[in-house]
Formats: sequence, C-alpha cells, structure tokens
Amino acid sequence: MKSNYFLLISIFLGIKFHSTNSFSQSLDFSAVKAGVFFDEPLREWDGFGFNYVETAHTYNYDEFKQEYGGFSLLSEAQKQEIVHDVFGEDGLKAGLVKMFLDANHQTEPYGPYNHERTTENMRYFVREGLKLTRKRGDDLQIITTLYGPPGFMTRQKEYRGRDLDPRFKEELAKYMIDWVRFLKEKEKFPVRYLSLHNEGEDWYRWNQEGFTTWAGDDYNLFWPHEQVVEYINMLPPMLKAAGLGDVGVTPGETSNWYRFYAWGYARAIYDDPSAVDNLELITTHGFYGGNYGRWFGEHNSLTNDLLRSKRPELHSWVTSTSWSEMDANNIKEMHGNIYTSKVNGIIPWAGIQRPPHWVKGDPNPGSAFTVHEDGTYEVRQGYYFYKQITRAGQPGMAVASTYAMDSEIAVIGFAKNNTKNSDAFVVTNISDREKTVAVEVRGSNSIYFEAYRTVDAEGQPADRYKSLGEFSLKENQLIYAAPPGSVTTFFGK
Repeated sequence: MKSNYFLLISIFLGIKFHSTNSFSQSLDFSAVKAGVFFDEPLREWDGFGFNYVETAHTYNYDEFKQEYGGFSLLSEAQKQEIVHDVFGEDGLKAGLVKMFLDANHQTEPYGPYNHERTTENMRYFVREGLKLTRKRGDDLQIITTLYGPPGFMTRQKEYRGRDLDPRFKEELAKYMIDWVRFLKEKEKFPVRYLSLHNEGEDWYRWNQEGFTTWAGDDYNLFWPHEQVVEYINMLPPMLKAAGLGDVGVTPGETSNWYRFYAWGYARAIYDDPSAVDNLELITTHGFYGGNYGRWFGEHNSLTNDLLRSKRPELHSWVTSTSWSEMDANNIKEMHGNIYTSKVNGIIPWAGIQRPPHWVKGDPNPGSAFTVHEDGTYEVRQGYYFYKQITRAGQPGMAVASTYAMDSEIAVIGFAKNNTKNSDAFVVTNISDREKTVAVEVRGSNSIYFEAYRTVDAEGQPADRYKSLGEFSLKENQLIYAAPPGSVTTFFGK
C-alpha cells in the first residue's frame, strides 16, 4: 500500500525515476551518484566555436596597427599548426566562428568601404579553418558582430562615441550589410547571422558627454531598447534587398544573461510582435559573475524562456564568454550556460591573444593560445580544457539530460542525434580532492566508453587531453575516480 501511495504522489509531482534504487546513494555513500540519459534530448546542439579578434579598439589605425590575434608575427607553418589545432580532425573541431566588424571600414561619410585593411589575419584564420572543416566533411556557421561604427556616425564624432547620430541610422545598416556581402561574395564564407552590437547595454562606459574615459575600452556604441528593436525590424528587408535574405539578425550581445533580461532588453523585444518574428537567433556574451555588484551576471534562462514562449524553435548562442582561469571551473561555467541558460552553442572570447596589443591589458586574459612578440606561440591549458568539451559536443548532436548529486561535480551529455558522432559525456570535478562518481548511463548503444582527461590542479600531475583507455558499463553504471580540478570526457564506442 505504501509503495502504491508513493507512486501516485510521484506521478502527481511529476517526479521521474531512472532506476529502482534512486534513493540509495551509490557504493554505500562512497561515490557521487550521477546520470546521463541519451534518450532524453533537451535541445539540438549547434556546437562550440572560436573567435579571432584582430582590430578591437585602436583610435588611429595608421599609428597603431592593432593585431590582437598575433598571426601577423607567425610563419605560415605556425599559423597552419594553430588552424589545425582549432579546426582539424584531432583538434577542437570548432563548428561556430565569430567575426567582428570593427570601426575602421569607412573613413568618411558616404565614402567607399575597405573591408580588407583591418581584417587580413582574421579572414586568413577563417578561410583556412573553413577549408580544413570542409575537408573533414563538416561545415561552419559564422556570426559577424558589429564591434562599433566609425566615429563620424556618432554624435560625439569620435571612435567609441556613445550615441548614434540619427542622420547615419541607415548608413550604419548599410555598413553592416556591405561587410556581410563582402564575406559571402568575395570570401565565400557561410555567414549565417548578423549581430547588432558588442555589450551595447553598458551605458556606464561613457561619461556624461558620451566619451569613453578608459583607453582599454573596445569599440562600442550604446544601444537603448528602442534602437535594438528598430534594427531587428529594419535589417531583414534591407538584407533581402541586397540578396542576403539567408542571413538572420540577432539582438546584439549584452554582457550576460542577467542584463539581457533584468535590464529590459528581452521584454522590449517580446513586446514588439515584428521584432519577435524577425529575430533569428538569441545572443549574449554570457559572462558569468556570481557576486552581487557591478559585474554580477548569473546564469539564467529567463530571456530564452520568454522569447521561446512565442518562438519555441529559436536557438540561442553565447557569443563571448570568459576563459576564466582556464581550468575546470571554466567548464563548470559552460555547464551553467548549457543547462541553466539553455543555449544551443557557445563561442568563448578571443582564443588567440597577443597581450601587448590590448591597451592597458585585457580584462579577460585567459585564452587557448598566446602569441609572443618574438614570433613564438604557446598552447595554454585553456586549450586542453576546452578540447574536452568541444570534441564531445559537435554540431547536430543533442544536449542530453544529466544530473549529479554533488555541486562540485558537473555532468554534461551530448547524444549523437543521427550524426556521425558518438554519444559522449563530460565529468568535471571542481573540488580540491578526488571524488568517485558513479554515472548511470541510459539510452546509448555503447557499453564501452573511451576516456580522455585534462587536469591542472596544485599538487597534481598535469594531464593534457590524456588518453585513459576504455571504461565499461556494469549494470548501466560507469564508476570513475575524478581527480581534483579535472575534466574527463567519455566517448561511446
């Protein structure tokens, strides 16, 4: 009688149990009970990506030819090594790419465009990456983001001026559209989305007169709610008239999910039926900040839930998130974006960095690669931690339902979803001690999983995507001792 009563209550509350011993902790409370359910897809996964930043905030390109990505210092062989590390079969296998449209493509009002002068190395990176991606039978999705307009388009008549001059409203749209045309027609790049702004909500960056006071601020423009909605509605017909109707418009990129919703941008779009209809992708930078204050930025799904209530099919990407300390905590942040914010893709901030070319120092110095002024480069630990998750979550797969009964353990699952890829899951241990994890695996045809691990914690040997061999399921369970500060990926065989 008790069991039947409990079953009725469970059904009423919507509780779903995956095994008959759901209330017994694994291995007599010596292991963290966890699960990954490949037969419970949450949403389609578009992939992980990469962002090569070339020209970001120089006031005078003739005097300071900013090249933050650093390819201009490297040999052809070195550049090809990095391209292979990012796009190659044995590399990250990135499926998404972000390309910035900087503020230097037009030097005078109504003058000609020059899309090549400040983008040579970024275009090389994408061009060679696209070749390699297609060679292995895959393709890229490219999003291009307006970094900021030429200074003459602002009321302040300077680079990084706060306010768009109304006289140049249509000219700014043409500035963006001509760049997209150039990428698609001349470079033959598969540009899929045009994004309106780079952290354009952050009105604190300017003084009362609308000028920036810190030399390290990147190109930007303040985008009030009304301006975001106006451009979401204005750009699609202009793109179509230019023969670029297959390029979708995004709402620009607020600093994080909290600001997107709490600062009113999501509601402004939601309240305009045309904007909801014209939106093709939800985008934000997705930076995480757990402490209350100026840079607070929690993971939440309020924006995605609100806009998907009218457009359930809308995908959502994080288009610039920090590499943080380039450690296991960074993968935990990605777990938050995937499962709490409910995204379909993630692109971190600049993955290749040349530190002296960010004036006053980059506030987000983590990366996958660092290029040095002597023409050498290094592969940083961030690359290997990122590799653990990028290879698991390839485009076209599906985010699988997971859980872990320990807040220092995060499990991320990707179901193959009719792709050529294998079911895969990632176990992250952000604690300072080893933890045994008992993962219940359901819905996969694989009973053996090949494992790779990256770990870089004090007092621990540094593994860099190290092969651990095969693990087998026993009664649908995989037992694994996760070292402190580790990320381990299991691929079905």
